[in-house]
Amino acid sequence: MATWLITGATSGFGYELTTLLLARGERVAATSRRPEALSALADQYGDRLWAATLDMTDTPAIHRVVGEAFATLGRVDVVVSNAGFGVLGAAEELSDELLHRQIEVNLVGPIQLVRAALPHLRAQGGGRIIQLSSSGGQVADPGMSVYNATKFGVEGFFESIAIELAPFGIEVTLVEPGGARTSFNANLALADPIDAYGTGIVGQIRAMLTGGADPEFVRRAVAGDPAKIAEAIADSAGVSPAPRRLTLGAGAYESIASALGDRLAALQAQRELAYAADADDVIASRAGS
Repeated sequence: MATWLITGATSGFGYELTTLLLARGERVAATSRRPEALSALADQYGDRLWAATLDMTDTPAIHRVVGEAFATLGRVDVVVSNAGFGVLGAAEELSDELLHRQIEVNLVGPIQLVRAALPHLRAQGGGRIIQLSSSGGQVADPGMSVYNATKFGVEGFFESIAIELAPFGIEVTLVEPGGARTSFNANLALADPIDAYGTGIVGQIRAMLTGGADPEFVRRAVAGDPAKIAEAIADSAGVSPAPRRLTLGAGAYESIASALGDRLAALQAQRELAYAADADDVIASRAGS
């Protein structure tokens, strides 16, 4: 029986994963701003579910709750950083409050969660960290600039610590789902619109994500099954070495593959310019070798 710690456990992928793991006989330390939403699971699974209140913008609380989870449960094998939300709006439309809250929840919070867990994971001789990213951690979406910034940032942070933590037996996986049938779109925080963006791409995306799109288009575009995604995440914890990334959903796979192909082509087109920017002595030694 493995023990998992999951943030944002009362909705979306976090809830799907929590219910799946409990049904499989695992233990779950589940955190949320509203852990009372897990009362039915607590009644069903008893002490295999440990729940705590946690706001991912409260750094002292993150360290306290993580410490309590390890102390109470004795060991946590897998830490899943899942809590997050999306902000929709052109960069110019965003309030300072929305901008800062998006970064605090989606980027600073996961970093602090891992920083809190690492001493415990090292002391117990290893473990697994799973971070929910998004296809938006590889592919930019207009109207989601700050959300993309947090997910690109998460990718860089977890890619780096995966190298740092390997000697301690701590492995890291980034999960990159595409559009999935969770409450993510319904719970988007919306910036106050500016007329200049109303008829452009941001206005079109805002209309689509707030109920203005053809239902059949939405059905096809938002195709990810949250239960299947949770199952893939749960199964990945048993794979060794850990997959560095899990790309889940046809839309995520196709958009990321296209973006990476375009990025590689653009890089290769600049090869001569890149090499020419080196110091002359290095260029000369390279030419002579």
